[in-house]
Amino acid sequence: MTTKAHALRTRMAAALVALFWLVSQAAANCSDTQVWVRGDFGQARFNVEIADDDATRALGLMNRTEMATSAGMLFIYPAPTRLSFWMRNTLIPLDMLFADETGVIRHIHENAIPLDETPIQGGDGLTHVLEINGGLASQLGISVGDALRHPSFDQMDAAWAC
Repeated sequence: MTTKAHALRTRMAAALVALFWLVSQAAANCSDTQVWVRGDFGQARFNVEIADDDATRALGLMNRTEMATSAGMLFIYPAPTRLSFWMRNTLIPLDMLFADETGVIRHIHENAIPLDETPIQGGDGLTHVLEINGGLASQLGISVGDALRHPSFDQMDAAWAC
């Protein structure tokens, strides 16, 4: 093998290793138990519980007296719909980030009042709601138009794919 051919083969191998590393890092940053939020503020990661069936969505974060700052709950719906939430039996204030099927945040309800049963309207065409500790969205600078990243979004159409 010539020196040029060997050098080319070495560079190609290094490029493949680098590509594999980038792909593995992207996959490592996308987990069923984590939701990433990205916007002008930067990025934030939340360790989440998933509520993706009637029973888990009905229970939500009820009866909890605290939640870690880096924690949350991701509500997942199978098709775009009009979403409305309440705070029945929910003991901690929450921010609710309502997102469409691409992961784009369409509405934020900040500091939902514990135990309040007044409906909180998220809007139409929504598939996900990320609940985090009350006041955290504002504190971090999360705003409408920011993107969520999670494997539950259709990766072909996701604003921020895994």
